[in-house]
Amino acid sequence: MQPVRPITTGGTGAVSAAHPLATGAGLKVLALGGNACDAMIAAQAALAVVAPASCGLGGDMLALMHDSVRGTGAINGTGAAPMDKRFTALGSVGLSVTVPGLAEGWCEANATFGRLPLSVCLAPAVELARKGCPLSIYDRASIGEQAERLKRGGAERWAVIREAAGGAPVPQPEMARLLERIGAQGRDAFYEGAIAAAMARAVQGLGGLLSEEDLACQRSELAAPLSVPWGEGTVEVQPPMTQGVLLAMSLKGFQAAPLAEAASLDHLCIELTEASFQFRERAAEGAALLEEPLEINLKKSSGRGGPRAYLHTAGVATADSEGQVCSSLVSVFDSFGSCIYVPEGGFALNNRAEGFTTAPNEAAPGKRPVHTLAPMLLHGPEGATALATPGADGQVQTLLQILARMAAGADIASAIHAPRWRSEDGRLLMAENHRDAEQLRALGHDVEFRADNDLCFGGVVCAGIAHGRPFAGSDWRREVWHAVL
Repeated sequence: MQPVRPITTGGTGAVSAAHPLATGAGLKVLALGGNACDAMIAAQAALAVVAPASCGLGGDMLALMHDSVRGTGAINGTGAAPMDKRFTALGSVGLSVTVPGLAEGWCEANATFGRLPLSVCLAPAVELARKGCPLSIYDRASIGEQAERLKRGGAERWAVIREAAGGAPVPQPEMARLLERIGAQGRDAFYEGAIAAAMARAVQGLGGLLSEEDLACQRSELAAPLSVPWGEGTVEVQPPMTQGVLLAMSLKGFQAAPLAEAASLDHLCIELTEASFQFRERAAEGAALLEEPLEINLKKSSGRGGPRAYLHTAGVATADSEGQVCSSLVSVFDSFGSCIYVPEGGFALNNRAEGFTTAPNEAAPGKRPVHTLAPMLLHGPEGATALATPGADGQVQTLLQILARMAAGADIASAIHAPRWRSEDGRLLMAENHRDAEQLRALGHDVEFRADNDLCFGGVVCAGIAHGRPFAGSDWRREVWHAVL
């Protein structure tokens, strides 16, 4: 296991992101006078270039934006299923695509919380795309794993797929031009005109129903977060329709549980996780679910099993010296999303409609599925801290482990560093170095060991304000990195 990565404190701002080049993009914008929101957008756009298997213009974003004047706003930069009345069930790859929300999310965040023009925020990503850069090591691995899906979606023509597997820098001129147009023209460069027509054409060619009208109607939402008391402060999560409420339910249950009677801290968190995911299909109820009791067994496994296995997404957390803190996640859902390629823009479209399940989360025209993306903000006496991780249904589990360890006395760097578990499909996946594995097996958990840095354990980004100064930290897992200015 790697040594603990220390928290780093800066004077102007802080960035933690799923790739070093994304962290660098955020720092560039901070150096130009940008705030935490501007740095977040810059880092997310860079991730669209270097990590297209995890996120990109064909996907979505969810962000919690906090500042001292407006408090916290939750930006929902996700899209809905096609409005066509025939959209009632999945059956072809084209039907898996929902309206991409990332570009509209940037426009909303920039207009509401940003300081610099959107074109300045996107400029570092434009440069990366134009000059070329190597893809994330995990994205390069995904190319081979997703070969058949990429071929089916027409992505074999994509330079990223043809040339990136060997690790060489790959210019993405179509992406560079599109990012420039979005910076100059805003949402219309993506949701109207040639790019919108190209997206609709690509999806319909593979049996989908997405239309230019669906794209033109896309709008982000700005709402209040859900919050739950935690220690001396509060934890804020995304409102419906995300799984953030499951984390809030688990935290509420944690504080109500008689800790002294629990077999172990990890056992308690596993039980709370599995109990909260019994309500996943009802996540759209939001705050009402906080009144639902979580039934747990403090002494042994309840045997409910864990949630599903999806591992993709990328995080960005930022903070600045004026007290703005942002926690965000971007995603195309599966590896390269639907793998449906849009050559005119140099990106692949999401398959977020695969997130529809059973009622009340069943597929329907114009509806958003329950989203796995669950960034959070922790407010305490010293200030605000943004935490987010990839890992789909593992996000709630990873964040709960970190917060529980902090409640037990660990500092944030040690809590991020510690070995993890993930409850998934009836098994308890555990890091090889986890000292409680045998105890948890004895309690009835179906333990299966994984490498300490396995993708299933996430990759946490962290940034915030403490004593008036911005700080950042990051996971040693995946390619997460942080830096301050």
